[in-house]
Parts: sequence; structure tokens; C-alpha cells
Amino acid sequence: MNLELLTNQVCDTCRAVGGYIHNEINNIQNSDIKEKGVHDLVTYVDKNAEERLVSDLSKLLPESGFIVEENHDVKKATEYNWIIDPLDGTTNFIHHIPVYSISVALMRKNEIIIGVVYEVNNRECFYAWEGGQAFLNREPISVSETSKLDDSLLATGFPYNDYSRLDAYLELFKNLILKTRGIRRLGSAAIDLAYVACGRFDGFYEYGLHSWDVAAGAFIVKQAGGEVSDFKGDDDFVFGREIVASNMNIYEDVMNAINIYFK
Repeated sequence: MNLELLTNQVCDTCRAVGGYIHNEINNIQNSDIKEKGVHDLVTYVDKNAEERLVSDLSKLLPESGFIVEENHDVKKATEYNWIIDPLDGTTNFIHHIPVYSISVALMRKNEIIIGVVYEVNNRECFYAWEGGQAFLNREPISVSETSKLDDSLLATGFPYNDYSRLDAYLELFKNLILKTRGIRRLGSAAIDLAYVACGRFDGFYEYGLHSWDVAAGAFIVKQAGGEVSDFKGDDDFVFGREIVASNMNIYEDVMNAINIYFK
């Protein structure tokens, strides 16, 4: 399998589907917005984008299966599975806030080997494959070299339906606000991770996420020279519902802050 070629084909697919998403933003009506869970929104655009991604990726790798956000009738395969979020940042999309993305990862057994995050409005495609570098629109990228937490800019997200650890999370937020240049909340974990990979953010942390939110972006961060873990410092960040990603220099400081509130 030529992973570089396959990654470039995935990028082309994401660009095409991203064009569809971009063209539909002015067509969304209130009647098109459905609530699949508490504050968990979906539109026909999410579903159509996912169907197109599944169709196109199936052609690229016919033996593959899928782990997807919207259609749970799609089946997993034994060896290769695509992990897809067709529209990460649906709430932003619905409210015409131009921060949303497509996230696609390819997993072989239990290891991610391809990651692509396509930021729709800026037409920025972040991608990496096993054994290669990380790229943004064909240019190599790497995590920042910021060496002090005090000089860092972090990103996070807030839970929209799992409030079980919210009090501790807000205390952590306060702690890190006081120790950094600031914390941004964009509303798309995939973009947050892509921005860590290219050095715009120095770090990112969040809980309550799904595999399709983080699989691609986390892999790109690692290929860009960053560190990624769950809140315990372990590797269960794709399916473990919590993630920390940063450059190597501030990772320990971010983890020390997290460990005060999350044991």
C-alpha cells in the first residue's frame, strides 16, 4: 500500500466534500436542524457529506470498514477502518461561524496510519501518513518550539452534554488561564489539533470527545513532532474520550496542571 498516494487521494476527496459543505451553508433552514442528543445537533449536510465520504473512501480501499458519527449501520472491518467526522463543528456551521472541518483517519488494526483534517473555509488541508512528515497544503509543518507554559497559547473545548466533571474542568481552565497567554475555544477539536500540529496553538486538551473528533488530528500532531496522550498520560486518547496534545516542551507542565484535578 502506497500510503503517500492514498493520503493525497483522501485529501482530494475531502476537498471535494468540503466544497459541498461550503456551498450548503446558506441553504440551511431551522427545519433542517435535528437534535440527536442533548445539544448534539445534526443536519442533512452532515449526513450527505458522510455518505459521500464513505462512498469515495470505499472505492479507494474496497476492503475497509468504517467508524462514523452519523450512520451506525456502516460496518467495521477486520484490518482497515476509516474513522470519519464529516462535519466537525456542526454548531458553528449552523450558526454561520466559519470554523468547521472534515476529519478522516485510517486505522490498521489498532494503529492510525493516515490522518487528514480539512478546514473548509480557509481551504487548509492538514495531513500525514505513517513513516512521513506532517503537511499543510503540501508544505511541511511542525509543532511550536515554545518552551515555557507562560509563553504558550492553548486551546480547549467544553462539554455540551457530559457535565459530570465540569466543576473540576472549570478549575483547570482557571489554573491554565493564569499560567498562559490565553486559552481559545474554536468549536472543532479536529481544527484545534491541526493548529497544534502547525504551531498556531502550543497545546490542546479536552474531555468528552469521540474517536472521529480526534483520530486524524492526534495522528497529525504526532507526525509533526508533538506529544499526545489521555489525561493519565497513557495512549488511550482515540477511544478514551479525553486528550492532551502539545509540543514536547510544555507537555509535562500541562499534564501537571491536569493531574491536580483529574487523577
